[in-house]
Amino acid sequence: MIAGGSGFLGRRLRARLEAAGHRVLTLSRQPSTDASTITWSPDGAAGQLAASLEGVDAVVNLAGENLADHRWTEARRKRIQDSRVLATRSLVRAVAGCARPPAVFISGSGAGYYGPRGDEMVTEATAAGADFLAGVCLDWEREAQAVESTRTRLAIMRSGLVLDRREGALAKMLLPFRLGLGATMGSGRQYMPWIHVEDWTAMVQWVIATPDASRPFNATAPEPETNRTFTRTLAHVLGRPAIFQAPAFVLRAALGKLSTVLLTGQRAIPAHAEQLGFRFTHRALEPALRSLQL
Repeated sequence: MIAGGSGFLGRRLRARLEAAGHRVLTLSRQPSTDASTITWSPDGAAGQLAASLEGVDAVVNLAGENLADHRWTEARRKRIQDSRVLATRSLVRAVAGCARPPAVFISGSGAGYYGPRGDEMVTEATAAGADFLAGVCLDWEREAQAVESTRTRLAIMRSGLVLDRREGALAKMLLPFRLGLGATMGSGRQYMPWIHVEDWTAMVQWVIATPDASRPFNATAPEPETNRTFTRTLAHVLGRPAIFQAPAFVLRAALGKLSTVLLTGQRAIPAHAEQLGFRFTHRALEPALRSLQL
């Protein structure tokens, strides 16, 4: 069962799991005639969801509003938080009502959990930060922790920037970069934890299948890069220049608090996944970008 299965990552994950022979159900807020789609209201209540989760092997919780669609007004910040916390609460309460609960519950989170960290290398053992995104991730993860029991294993995916040429943040970058308008953001020294979409879906599939895979995982490639290096590498792969710089004060004026997403970052490495034996196909940025056939 994938909550948020109609989104970018949900669709990619569903395709991978179905190709591996799994039957995949999707939770959606919109009614559908598709028999594999179940309508739900992620408002914090279990509703009738327990009946739909009965006997399901794994739940993957990817529900939550997009961070970068609009400026972060107070109302927008509340929607970002509530869409994650309340959806997770609904799922956790539904699992508690199951006679045969899922064996594994995988809940989304983000590398933003660690807050702005400069060039400090962070692993899953690093404490949470204190900014807005860190607070959202911390509350999101705390809500998921209530699902853990002797019958349900919990894993949390602290995802970085997921690279895909058709959807997500990279897809939005491609046009300006192809026009030669790619730019370093602010100082360019902030790290961008990234992961290839194939490795992201592979890691979720591996967590489902690995009984020892529990607790948080940094769903990030082993070689994070700074914004400056990311910008230059993407431009090089596309065969275009990247000579511009977007000053921090301009981004703050244009985007408000949303600019935090661009101007801060985390040098996050996937220590836990590699310790347990997960093997990345795409470890370095340039070959990862080239594999996407941009």
